[in-house]
This record gives sequence, structure tokens and C-alpha cells, in this order.
Amino acid sequence: MHISMTELGQKLRQRRELLGLLQSQLSALSDVSARTIQLVEQGKGNPSLDTLTQLADPLGLRIDLVLKETAKMDEQ
Repeated sequence: MHISMTELGQKLRQRRELLGLLQSQLSALSDVSARTIQLVEQGKGNPSLDTLTQLADPLGLRIDLVLKETAKMDEQ
């Protein structure tokens, strides 16, 4: 199974924007730096599962489901 970091970042960014949050606001809610959020949303870097979970929680997402969806999208 291959996870597309670009697709994952896009999903997180879309959800953040849907909720009307700035990266700085998500940073405060998740205790993840704004720079890390920027890199994740751009599909760069290799964030840990803990970091992804910290980002997903305030967005109301389950990271396991997001990863599963992202893996499926990459296989198509």
C-alpha cells in the first residue's frame, strides 16, 4: 500500500478550509507548528502518525480513514 502525501495534504487542507481555519489556528488547536502544517498540506516531508493524528483530531477526521481513502485513490 502506498500513501500519496500530496493527496493526504490536499484532504487535510480542504477540511481545514471548509472549517474556516487558518494554518495558524490549526497550529494552536493541534500543537503542531504552522510550518509543519504548511509542509504536510504541500505533500512535502514525512510526518509521523502522531503528527497526522494531532492534525486530524481538531478537523474532526479519523486519520486511519483518511489514510485508507488516500491509499485507495493512489491505487486507481
